[in-house]
Amino acid sequence: MAEGQFSGKVALVTGGGSGIGRAAAIELGKQGAKVGVLARNPERVQATVDEIVAAGGEAIPLLADVTSQEALEGAVATIDETWGRLDSVVVNAGANGVWAPIDDLTLDEWNQTIATNLTSTFLTTRAAVPLLRRQGGAIVITASVNGTRIFSNTGATAYSCSKAGQVAFAKMVALELAQDKIRVNVVCPGWITTNIEEGTIHRNRDRIKVPVEFPQGFQKLEEGPGSAEQVARLMAFLLSDAADHISGSEMWIDGTESLLIG
Repeated sequence: MAEGQFSGKVALVTGGGSGIGRAAAIELGKQGAKVGVLARNPERVQATVDEIVAAGGEAIPLLADVTSQEALEGAVATIDETWGRLDSVVVNAGANGVWAPIDDLTLDEWNQTIATNLTSTFLTTRAAVPLLRRQGGAIVITASVNGTRIFSNTGATAYSCSKAGQVAFAKMVALELAQDKIRVNVVCPGWITTNIEEGTIHRNRDRIKVPVEFPQGFQKLEEGPGSAEQVARLMAFLLSDAADHISGSEMWIDGTESLLIG
């Protein structure tokens, strides 16, 4: 593989078995990074690793539940044992969870969504910081337009709160970690073609739907959803030295979707 801007550097990507995480891992691998690909599904993780290796890159599979402090610390320890450093982290693992009226959403469902999206962001960052501190580095967190610019998806209360929480988390730790030369930013994708909908449960949302009239058609930049690869390129920029004065910022990547329907 040709030298890239991440040559000699090591990245960790959570949720790396599919969607935006997979695209980010592949993009970083193309640009020279050694990549630890983390997710729970072994087949999907291995497929991402195989694609990076087939293109001449270097990657290892890391199987872990991102809601487990022990599992994440073990994954980071494996990266340390394998490569001796960590420079970039993509905190991407997450799920839509249950979208339902507030009086139909159970405490267990709420807790599961918050744990999968927000608590995992804390745990991943917490596990990675000791390695990042050795030489400095960068973290990018995947949030969403939901909970940050769009609030018209009725029933997505737990999901939207988890995503809004990720933005606040990024800003808090960006300031805290600046003295360690660690940058922290957050991307807020809009409608992106991924398989996240596979695990989404929609329940009784029709009874709380607010009647809203939006302009017909999609946003005009692309007339449809964006791609995981587009988000991955933004992440690579934010992790790169080209973004060395950017920290504590959220960036929407949605082709103006959230400005149209927010």
